[in-house]
Amino acid sequence: MELIRGLQNINASHHGCVLTIGKFDGVHLGHQAVLRNLLEKAQSLNLPAAVMVFEPQPEELFAPEHAPARLSLLRDKYNALKAIGIDRLICVRFTRTFSNMSPKDFVQSLLVRQLGVKFLVVGDDFKFGHKRAGDYALLQAHSITSGFSLASTQSFRLHDSRISSTAIRDAIARSDFASVNYMLGRAFCVSGKVVHGEKNGRKIGFPTANILLNRHKSPVSGVFACRARTKDAWYDAVVNVGNRPTLNGTKIQLEAHLFDFNADLYGQHIKVDFVDKIRDERKFADFAALQTQINVDAQEAKQILRDDTAKAVVI
Repeated sequence: MELIRGLQNINASHHGCVLTIGKFDGVHLGHQAVLRNLLEKAQSLNLPAAVMVFEPQPEELFAPEHAPARLSLLRDKYNALKAIGIDRLICVRFTRTFSNMSPKDFVQSLLVRQLGVKFLVVGDDFKFGHKRAGDYALLQAHSITSGFSLASTQSFRLHDSRISSTAIRDAIARSDFASVNYMLGRAFCVSGKVVHGEKNGRKIGFPTANILLNRHKSPVSGVFACRARTKDAWYDAVVNVGNRPTLNGTKIQLEAHLFDFNADLYGQHIKVDFVDKIRDERKFADFAALQTQINVDAQEAKQILRDDTAKAVVI
């Protein structure tokens, strides 16, 4: 799948496509239903299937304190969309300048002249252009005069309309990962590059692979039983997501201790699938108390993962 980062990288070879525009946060089953229909349309028209997303998401620019926690970052979206079979991911850098583009220019300059869109799918509540003045009705008017077809994601939605990014975030907050995974169509995961930390875990026999969560908010917080994928294999793991209050941490990060693993992961990208929550993050009186709790957490994580494996075998 081709990744086009920035409007400046759209060229003549990208003219002509079927397109959908949205956040696609999580690329859940509802999104996948829309994307499958987009792919069918692309095949019937013999055109590439393209997805347009914005980075950062508009609310993260204008009201970051109210922006919802991201289920997936751009890398995660790229991998999920590639797996589905999308041909192009167009990532538009969302700035105040871009937000001031008139609705007419958004349609005529970007969608029609630059991208040559022949079929467009958006939500019927889609807003775009300066002061969000553009809407579905305006797209309908332009589609008639500019020769592209328009469809609403509502017509492609799964029968279970409860599947949404908001519903998934709510299920994560309840630690209902069975519902989360059902709505996503896969395990909820966080991925990223392993960076050097303070190596406190190593001192007590629990070395961790640390991932900085470059998000306005994290969708998960606390201690979890997880499975981690390195470049070579899967490992059971106990994972903490938070700012490590006992150690006066300030940055939100993921710390994964992989069981029966002692190799170097620095610089590697790993993927962490969440199975169940063990407890909330909390501040302990001292490092020794934290060490005691980590031992308890590790044993509980192992039991949860054994039970989960046994349940999968039975099913």
